[in-house]
This record gives sequence, C-alpha cells and structure tokens, in this order.
Amino acid sequence: MSVRAQLRSFSHALQFLTRLPAPRIDVFDPADLSRSALWFPVVGAVIGAIVAAALWAGVQASPWIGALLGLVAWVWVTGGIHLDGLGDVADGLAGAHRSPERLLQIMRDPHVGAFGVMAIVLQLIAKVVLLAEIAGAAGFIALMLIGAWARLGAAVWSLAVPPLAAGTGERFSWQIDQRAVAAEGAVLVLLSLWFAPVLLGAAVVIPAIAAYWRYRLGGITGDCLGAGVEVTETILLLLIAVRMA
Repeated sequence: MSVRAQLRSFSHALQFLTRLPAPRIDVFDPADLSRSALWFPVVGAVIGAIVAAALWAGVQASPWIGALLGLVAWVWVTGGIHLDGLGDVADGLAGAHRSPERLLQIMRDPHVGAFGVMAIVLQLIAKVVLLAEIAGAAGFIALMLIGAWARLGAAVWSLAVPPLAAGTGERFSWQIDQRAVAAEGAVLVLLSLWFAPVLLGAAVVIPAIAAYWRYRLGGITGDCLGAGVEVTETILLLLIAVRMA
C-alpha cells in the first residue's frame, strides 16, 4: 500500500473512531473501513493518551476530579460510538430470546430501551471508579495500551466471527490483513510486558469475547464490535486497578 493510501486509511480510522480533526475524504469507498483496521490500535493509543492527559490534569486537584475529566474526555473523543453499541447489544440480548432475527431487529431500533440505559450507566460508573483507582503515573501509559488493545480486538473479532448481517461489522471484515493484526498484537505484547504486564490479560479477554459472540449469537455486528471494545476496556482497567492496589 502506498504512502498516500496509508494516510487515507489512517484518516478514515481517525474519522470513524474519534471526533478529532482529520483530512477530509471526498469519495467514500466501503473497503476503506476495512483497510483502516491497520490503524485502529494506533488511534486507540491516541484516545488513551487524551484520556490520560485529562486524568493527569484533574489529578492535580484530586483523583476523583481526574477520573471525571478522564471520563468526559473519553466520551467526547470517541463520540460515544462504542457506548452506543453496548446499549444496543444490551437491549438486543435482553429481548431477543436467542433469536438472531429478533436481535437484529432490536439493535436496529434507534430508540434505547431500559437494558441499554442500564448497561451504559453501569459502564460509565465502572470507568469513573476505575480511573480514580489508577490515577497515578503507571496508569497513564496503561491507558494508551488499553485503548490500543481494545481496538485491536475489533479486528480480531471481525476475523474470528462471521458477520450476522450486512452493515458496518460486515464491511469491516472485508480486507483486514491478518499478518498486520498479528504483528500489531506482537508489538502490544512486548509493550505490555515492559510497561504493564497485567495487560497481557488482553490475550485472554479478546479471544474469550470472540468465543462468546460465536457461541451466543453465531455471528457479529458493528454494535457487537462496539460493545466488545467497551467490555475490553473495562476489564483491562479493572486488571490495572487490582494490580496497583
């Protein structure tokens, strides 16, 4: 892939995953979303760095103020894209009664149900508490790695689990380079070994989520990818918090 194509892929990943400014893409090619998967862990690290910076700024006053600023930065920079997926999946799993057709129908409904609201609220509470627990120097680098691991997970799940239906999740899997995903995973393993060995738990969490989607639903959607990112982030935050405690 040429340098220009790489820049286009990075720009697409930045636009899709964040609210950060990026070069405008005039003509959208659905395959761009799949090719941009190469940059998902990099963008995840950028998201983690922004959250860490907000956390550090607030910690100068207190850990809880830092946690609040970190959470606000997290929701703002991502635009809540993964939280939206978590809410849709929670509603779908609660009302589908193991019917894939009913699950898709519920997740496509633009309205958020009671289970979706509860899932999003609990997720935000979990994150703010865990951010307060890791509000130290070691936690800042860990946040960058957590953001990268979670978004690498999206690529892994797309490769390991078939799509349930046409849509974002299906398009995302079109042209993902398995060798690139493996190489990025190896880099994250090395960085985690050096900075935060407990984050090697991601090597268990990510395949476990893939297995859950495969055996619970038999496939995956874009909402499932978003929910998986949120769950991965929270579990890795919990591992860091327990280790620091």
